[in-house]
Amino acid sequence: MSAKTTSRLVGYARVSTGQQDLKLQLDALKAAGVAKDNLFTDKVSGSKAARPGLDACLQQLQAGDILLVWRLDRLGRSVRHLIDVVEDLHRRGVKFKSLCDGAIDTTTASGELIFHIFTALAQFERRLIVERTRAGLTAARARGRFGGRPPMALDDPRIQTAKKLHADKSMVIADICKTLQVSKPTLYRWIAVQPLAISTA
Repeated sequence: MSAKTTSRLVGYARVSTGQQDLKLQLDALKAAGVAKDNLFTDKVSGSKAARPGLDACLQQLQAGDILLVWRLDRLGRSVRHLIDVVEDLHRRGVKFKSLCDGAIDTTTASGELIFHIFTALAQFERRLIVERTRAGLTAARARGRFGGRPPMALDDPRIQTAKKLHADKSMVIADICKTLQVSKPTLYRWIAVQPLAISTA
């Protein structure tokens, strides 16, 4: 009779700053059955891409394991990132469970179904954003407007300053660019806008 294999529970916890405490999350993960050696942590903002603890956690996971987090926002930087991570786990044969979000539990059929619905909604939202962007660009082109920055007015002080400095011949192009904090192509475009206007006031 073969021995029954059990899934290994791996936990990940994160707080945003060094002043916050991981104890609440770690206690909950331990109570759910995660061994101390299988706990991974980060103290970093949710918006930061670099998370050494999460990277190490994901590298350790193997097919048959279950990744536990205290809450969904501890894992993903965004809904899209969360979905990408869990989809990658699914491809690797790793299950996922959030302790405070009981419906998100891919170890069960109903939990996996709910997560697939979230995935579909995220994809739907992304398609809507693309469609709205395209519609906006089409409408702008129909009104004679195109993407990018709006053109500068001919009497913009920056253009006039650039033209005067260039006409004065006392500064080289590199110094003018440094002074105005613009690139050479931009400076040349400004110079070519119109003949230098000399104020008679």
